[in-house]
Order: sequence, then structure tokens, then C-alpha cells
Amino acid sequence: TKHIYSPRLLCLICLMKNFTRAGLLPEKKLSSVGLRHLTVWPWQQLDNKFKKMRVKPVPGKVIFILCIASFLAGSLFTSRTWTHQPSDVEKLTTFSHDCDHNRKLVEGSSGDIMGEVAKTHQAIQSLDKTISTLEMELAVARTSQLSLERGSNHSSLQKAFVVIGINTAFSSKRRRDSLRETWMPRGGKLKKLEKEKGVIIRFVIGHSATPGGVLDRGIDAEEAENKDFLRLKHVEGYHQLSTKTRLYFSTAASIWDADFYVKVDDDVHLNLAMLLTTLARYRSKPRIYIGCMKSGPVLSNKGVKYHEPEFWKFGEEGNKYFRHATGQIYAISKDLAAYISINSPILHRYANEDVSMGSWFIGLEVEHVDDRSMCCGTLPDCEWKTKAGNVCVASFDWACSGICKSVERMKEVHNACGEGDGAVWHVDL
Repeated sequence: TKHIYSPRLLCLICLMKNFTRAGLLPEKKLSSVGLRHLTVWPWQQLDNKFKKMRVKPVPGKVIFILCIASFLAGSLFTSRTWTHQPSDVEKLTTFSHDCDHNRKLVEGSSGDIMGEVAKTHQAIQSLDKTISTLEMELAVARTSQLSLERGSNHSSLQKAFVVIGINTAFSSKRRRDSLRETWMPRGGKLKKLEKEKGVIIRFVIGHSATPGGVLDRGIDAEEAENKDFLRLKHVEGYHQLSTKTRLYFSTAASIWDADFYVKVDDDVHLNLAMLLTTLARYRSKPRIYIGCMKSGPVLSNKGVKYHEPEFWKFGEEGNKYFRHATGQIYAISKDLAAYISINSPILHRYANEDVSMGSWFIGLEVEHVDDRSMCCGTLPDCEWKTKAGNVCVASFDWACSGICKSVERMKEVHNACGEGDGAVWHVDL
């Protein structure tokens, strides 16, 4: 046979054949009943085949029974097949259930991740608090230790009236020589000033990034010749001035028991007698901070000199710093130097050294003294004041944050604005 028929179709063909024989269905093409691919009745094809095979005809009742049986068997088979195939609704329900399950898994995983993040954040906060507590305990312990050391080893610290630390760098040898040739005593006079007046003067410098290198050996040779250096355990760098200043006061306080500690730059002219006289007026003050107090603008633009990376801490754009002494020269009393030494690990350092210094005292019971004689201009300003009897403590050019071309001009400023080489020896402390 050319075509393969399902059991239901075979049953339908048998019924139609019987109806045709009975005269109930006319013989015409199957296109009228939807079987367009056939031009004769299927049973006519079967009859022709049976005729060729010369087989004895089967009774109609048998054929009818077989058709009914085939129809029932086909229905049963089809029903069983469809029962194993889920409907579209069942498929959609199953898919939705799977999606919900996967979503719950994802949500559960996200919740677990957020939980771990929260735990980590809490652990970090707890660690920060622990570190802060340890730092405070360390500061208290250092305070107690320092008090004990000062009490038990008070005699081991060299007594002095003032320690003057001159901030300098490896490349500033000519600047140092210009000071030695003008207002800073040398050799025997430096030793005599220490013994008779209690005035300690030292160039303050750290070490290079390569210990024992050419730069360090140059300072070692200069120190062997002049004996006027205070070496710090610090790596030199312009952007490390706050750290260097903090370390200078801590180191000086651990070596000399002085009433005052002064920081001055190596391109500033200083009249020692006037400095000693000024400091002596505040000898009874326990916490004193002396200098030319200023409140300059907070520079937030990158690339400019004195840029402040933490500008946002000082309020809106265009705001100014709190009052603090200009960095060319300032003085602090013994208690403040001890405060820096004790709390050194937790003192914040801003980009500019003078701002850092002022910030350390802003919340303390400290007397700020604004002494304009510590920031006179160079010629002709300081010369006029000297002739008028108002000798300046220090002179420099604001435009250069020191004396412009100080190596060439230091002697000129000293001759015009100096107090005289013997003045320091006549100061009554």
C-alpha cells in the first residue's frame, strides 16, 4: 500500500465502505470528506489488492467487529500517550515554579553576601576602635614614662634656655655657610653661647633615601668640621616637612631640658639678642606659642604652591585657615614641646608644616602671641626699624618665603639690619 493509516482512519474507512455497500454513501472522490490526496476510496484499493491476492472474502460482520476493536484500541493508545505529555498550563506552572526556586536561591545568596559584607564592616570598625584605644593607652604610657624619666633622669638632660633648630636640606650648604658667616656663632663662640647663655643652635637634617650615600657623607664631613648639626631619624623630602618638624621637637625635648624651642628656616636673618629678650618676657607662661600669626587662604587647586589636599576640612571654597604662626620662624614653650613628643603618633599632618603646627594647638589651652617683629621685611624695612631703635627679631621677604637669593644677600641684610655681633653677650636672662 502507498499510504500508512492510523487505527482510527482504518476504522473510519471500514465504516464508510459498509455504508457505501449499503447505499448510504455515494461513491465519489475523497476530497469531499477531506482526504484530497486520494482519488478512489481506500477500500477500493484494498479490494483490488485482495482480488490480486485471490483470497476468500471476509464476512462484513467480522470486518465491522475488527473496525470497532481497532477504533477502541486506537482510542486507548491515544489516551495513554496524551496522559504522559504535560499540557501547556502544566509546563508553564512547572517553569514558574523553577523560576521562583532559582530566584529564591539568588536572593538567598545575595542575602548571604550582604551579611558577610556587614560582618566585615563591623570587624573593620571594631579593629579601628581597638587601634585607637591602643594608641591612646600608648600615649598615656609614654606620658607616664616621660614623667618618670624627667623625674629620675632630670640631671642627665642638658639644661638650656632655648634650642634653636635651623631647618636645612642636603642641597643648602651655601645657605648654611652664609649663616655661619653672619648671625650664627661658630666653633668656640657656639660652645661659649651654650655654656654661658644656655642657647643651643643646630642645623636640623635627616638622612637620605640611601643611608651612607654621597649626601650623608657630605653632611658627616660638614658636621666633623663645625659640630653644629642635629641629625634626625628621618628621610629628607620637601613634602615631609610636617613629619620632620614634629620629629625635631620630639628629639630636641629628649636631649635638652629647655624653656623654649624655636624652629627657623635657613634663609631667614635672625638677631639672637632680640630673640632671647622676646622669649624671656614669656618665661613664666607654661604653654606659649609665639610667631607672626596669619590666616592665609586654603588653596584647593592642584598644581599651585602650598596646595592643600585636605581643603574640604576647612569649609567652603574660599575659606581661610585658622590662625597659626608663619613657618619661617616660631617658638613654643617646654610644655608644648613635651605635648608633641608624647602625642607624636596621633598628631595629624597637613601638607603645609606651619598649618600642621597650628592645628596641634588649636584645641588646647595655649596662648597665641602675634609678634610682628618676627616677620620684618628685608631692606629697607628692617633697616629703617633698626635705625629707629626697633630692631627686628627676624627678617625675610614674604614673596620668597625667606630672603630672596639669601646666599648673596644674607651679609647685606646682616650689615644693615643686624643688632651687632656683641649684643647677644649682653642679654640678661
